[in-house]
Amino acid sequence: MVRNSSEEDSVPRRLLAAATRLFAQKGFDRTSVQEIVVAAGVTKGAMYHYFDSKDDLLSEIYGRVLRAQTEQLEKVAVTEAPVGERLRRACSDVVVSTIENLDDTTIFLQSMHQLSPDKRMAVRAERRKYHERFRALIEEGQTSGEFRVDKPADIIVDFFFGSVHHLGSWYRSGGRLSARQVGEHYAELLLDSLRP
Repeated sequence: MVRNSSEEDSVPRRLLAAATRLFAQKGFDRTSVQEIVVAAGVTKGAMYHYFDSKDDLLSEIYGRVLRAQTEQLEKVAVTEAPVGERLRRACSDVVVSTIENLDDTTIFLQSMHQLSPDKRMAVRAERRKYHERFRALIEEGQTSGEFRVDKPADIIVDFFFGSVHHLGSWYRSGGRLSARQVGEHYAELLLDSLRP
């Protein structure tokens, strides 16, 4: 039987959805590969066709979010808009996409230390690239005089992303503020702190 591409694509999606749900319920370390494949409705062979290990599932759960965030940041960063507007958009976008993928990002941040050292290093390297691109916007604004220069850009980035990574501990869908409203508040707070 010949499989069409949508069937092929659905297997990794189902595995990632099942792994995300189980990691959230039981924790990464207490979830077995067997439980994941049963929940996804696939065989172990099918899983190992797409993912070498449970580590691969965990790193891909976060990796797909990070790739989407990086792609969006690049689109925003290269526009002709003033640097303050580009940074506002980048701030808001990363908050919104984090909230839209809150289970994925929370699970990963809680379980990252359980990845193999090489996987952990690879994910950190990708996240560092994202942070460096974000920092470049801040440095551009500092160079142009739009942003204050008495605070190092790397400290500003760490401070901002510390608050973004903390979203999983308090944000609840259906609450008083939408993801976009939270994103706008975060962006405004950062920009206010950067104004000379």
